[in-house]
Amino acid sequence: MDTMVKADQIPFGERKWTNRDKYMAALFVIMHFICILAPFHFNWNAFWVATLLYFFSFFGINISYHRNLSHRSFRLSKWLEYFFAYCGALAFQGDPIDWVSTHRCHHQFADTKNDPHSPIQGFWFSYFTWLLDSNALTKRVCPQYFIDHKDTDKTIFTLVLKYGRPNNVGDLEKQSFYRFLRKTYFLHQLALAILLYAVGGTPFLVWGMFVRTIAFLHVTFMLNSICHTFGNQPWNTGDLSKNTWWMCLLTLGESWHNNHHAFEYSARQGLEWWQIDICWYIIWFLQVIGLATEVKVPSQSHKQRLQALDQTKRKEL
Repeated sequence: MDTMVKADQIPFGERKWTNRDKYMAALFVIMHFICILAPFHFNWNAFWVATLLYFFSFFGINISYHRNLSHRSFRLSKWLEYFFAYCGALAFQGDPIDWVSTHRCHHQFADTKNDPHSPIQGFWFSYFTWLLDSNALTKRVCPQYFIDHKDTDKTIFTLVLKYGRPNNVGDLEKQSFYRFLRKTYFLHQLALAILLYAVGGTPFLVWGMFVRTIAFLHVTFMLNSICHTFGNQPWNTGDLSKNTWWMCLLTLGESWHNNHHAFEYSARQGLEWWQIDICWYIIWFLQVIGLATEVKVPSQSHKQRLQALDQTKRKEL
């Protein structure tokens, strides 16, 4: 499998860069350079604002984009679903439609040549450079584009990493709220930046907008790369997903990644009592107070069946 993928892959420095690739690369470079200013504009208020927004980013990406929207692991009232999704939109990882389409494709083709961000194409590809190859991303997530050559509507206010329209997010595209976030994505980032500057000046802007965003992006990059490279694999999932224990606090429980690939539908990823999963604790609390319903977790019989299947496969080998 490695040989096939690497043979198809154009070296990073030799492929043709699209305007979107150049735009994204310039954007990330500028954001990293602005973070260099952080020590010169430090104060504790700015630090705590950045910390608070960092956790809101986790609510938005991990609880909303990932467990709620991508995998439908539980249901929320629409007002709360949209609030969490809006927190995700402010995390600077794309709108819900774009993010969910990529993630669903990742699970459908995990660690094959059609996976949008697998380390079988190189560790740094899975960490970051997949974001700078819009043509390859489009072929994986929107293959129909190369047949009918239809592009999505893109304005200066959108952040679309791929051409075409994916066919795996019809449930979100039907909802006007998610279409609105897609069309006006950058306006919300601008509004947050103006608010932070108005309240706390340059320190709030640098720490709350840029340091917080870059820190959270790198944690997400680590999930895509490290959690498919290092760690243990208690479940035979047929891919490279790993449980990486030392990242569980950093990711609020998302790094029990092999558990997640074994039971994609589960709202709980830390399946053992000692596997810290803060996102799950929040979902559980929402369930207790009646705000989260239809919460899915793997049954003991499902886990036993998967373990038995794994043992059978090992004996055959």
